[in-house]
Amino acid sequence: MGVLEEKPRRLGGGQSRCPYCGLLQDRVATLEQDWVLLEPDMHPLAHKVPAEHRWIELSDGRVTVYGVCPPDQSQRCRVEHRLACPAQPLPDLWPWLTSLRGENARRVERQDDPGPPPPPEEWPDAG
Repeated sequence: MGVLEEKPRRLGGGQSRCPYCGLLQDRVATLEQDWVLLEPDMHPLAHKVPAEHRWIELSDGRVTVYGVCPPDQSQRCRVEHRLACPAQPLPDLWPWLTSLRGENARRVERQDDPGPPPPPEEWPDAG
């Protein structure tokens, strides 16, 4: 057997269009022998993204979720296209915040509710 003289082959996934919004998304292999659809050309700071949504690129082109908290302040990551897709509802990233928003919406409704209507006035007799 000969020595491998080529560079290691990167796992190319290519791009596809999102079926919801029609924008391009990067199809990238994961460490788990699966694929994830990532937002193209977006590399936010990892500490700005919730731990379970940070995808870190490895040297062979694959990605893995990076749940280290707190990450290095200069670490960059990728995010799934579904989080940025304008045609899909944003997932519940922070359940306690969603609950708080729901409770605040109910508070606003109670605050704006004028209360029960006053009793109708007596109509004068037509007789």
